[in-house]
Amino acid sequence: MPMHQAQPSSSEFLCRVDVARKEATTRLIPTERGQKGQFFTPQNVASLMASMFEVPPKDIRLLDPGAGIGSLTAAFVEKVLRHRSKPSSISVTAYEVDGALLDELSNTLLLCRNACEEHGVSFSSKVIHADFIEEAVMCVEPSLFQKAGPVTATYNCSIMNPPYKKIRSSSDTRKQLRRVQVETSNLYTAFVALALSLMEPDGELVAITPRSFCNGPYFLPFRKILMEKASFSQIHVFESRKKAFSDDAVLQENVIYRVVKGRKFKSVILSSSLGPEDLPTIKKIPYSKVVRPDDKEMFIRLTLSQQDEHATLKMASLRSSLKDLDIQVSTGRVVDFRAREHLRDDPLENTVPLIYPCHFSDGYVTWPIIEARKPNAIVAREETKKLMVPEGVYVLTKRFTSKEERRRVVAAIYDPARVTRGDVGFENHLNYFHRNGQGLPPDVAIGLWCYLNSTLVDQYFRQFSGHTQVNATDLRSLGYPTLNQLKSIARGIGDQPFKQQAFDDVVEMVISDSQLFH
Repeated sequence: MPMHQAQPSSSEFLCRVDVARKEATTRLIPTERGQKGQFFTPQNVASLMASMFEVPPKDIRLLDPGAGIGSLTAAFVEKVLRHRSKPSSISVTAYEVDGALLDELSNTLLLCRNACEEHGVSFSSKVIHADFIEEAVMCVEPSLFQKAGPVTATYNCSIMNPPYKKIRSSSDTRKQLRRVQVETSNLYTAFVALALSLMEPDGELVAITPRSFCNGPYFLPFRKILMEKASFSQIHVFESRKKAFSDDAVLQENVIYRVVKGRKFKSVILSSSLGPEDLPTIKKIPYSKVVRPDDKEMFIRLTLSQQDEHATLKMASLRSSLKDLDIQVSTGRVVDFRAREHLRDDPLENTVPLIYPCHFSDGYVTWPIIEARKPNAIVAREETKKLMVPEGVYVLTKRFTSKEERRRVVAAIYDPARVTRGDVGFENHLNYFHRNGQGLPPDVAIGLWCYLNSTLVDQYFRQFSGHTQVNATDLRSLGYPTLNQLKSIARGIGDQPFKQQAFDDVVEMVISDSQLFH
């Protein structure tokens, strides 16, 4: 497969479509756009996506779910018409639930028809003003008399920028999806899963979505569907959060990917660029490095740079798991809004420390912070006993990091000698490392703390995590130094305060020394 990179198109009708996109965007109420997950695709992004399709089939049947004003369909048609081997016909099915966009969508499809007529290509289109999920579920859902669903339309191409919005577990949408064995927590993954169900074998799907599906337990069912039905041939990453949808101030980290239904590729093309119009870096890597055959979580790992490759090689030398170390990681037990009656702003008699991310300071827990917006304590009584952990040294990590923080994994030491003796409560926005519910040996804790804060872990973690959430599952998936290596790291650190370069040097030295003896 060629390594595609779109060039900005000078097609007049694409420029007209992009003007309509910008006008439509100004008419939408920002709060409603957020609620619907509506972010229209700029022309340069749409052209990049269209460039990923292979040689077009003779008769194209294109699905564009959540079509908006038709920017993606227009880019697809323009790309196909520039191809040496033009198709005989193009048939487009465009779903759009927002009635305010139907006129612009119809105008875009008319421009596509006119362009096709100029090239002698037959064109037809159908606009369906409906919820794509509802319609697709009805097509896919098995009937009383059929084992397989009565699929009323099959497609050999699909291009999409699906809405990005969480689906509540109790919602009608979630119930509809479960009827067709699609378990997912976001609209964008539901769109991709259903589109694949409506496509014929060897059908190509190109989508731009958030990168959050690449890891984490919430998206595991979707990753299973994706891997069972199709495989990646190309993935493109934007290095800047701001450039792909610069008109809309979208900060979500996005990826564009091409998958082919029923295919199993041996390699994947990985490309990256700062923005859609910048020259990309492109390489081909074995498929097994993107989705490891032995990875039960099916994380999707994107090794984009030499630094990423260095981190991958270093991490591959770390053969210990948390299970091997007899260490566990859990999510903080105190969900503050459920325990509100037991929380106190200041430490009082019969309370124990309650630790939030705001108590992190230079790699340690600083407590109490009297002027903090969060409570500092939780009342110690029978009904709160299960929310606490016994006195000990623990390594904590933030479950959510801000976009401004340098590292995705931010770890701190909880040492009762620095805080106070006795039980402690960890709030639900923290993960904590422990040994069978108890604290860790101090030297092991210090070595683990240093390792988790290293640039090595940060670079490796970013290969499969495109968002700022750090789940306990993600932390369990990492390789770890041995107990002896953790203790060596602790000796190398000594009593010095947290300094990134010093920590990186010690971790690198201990891991490199161990590699010499393998």
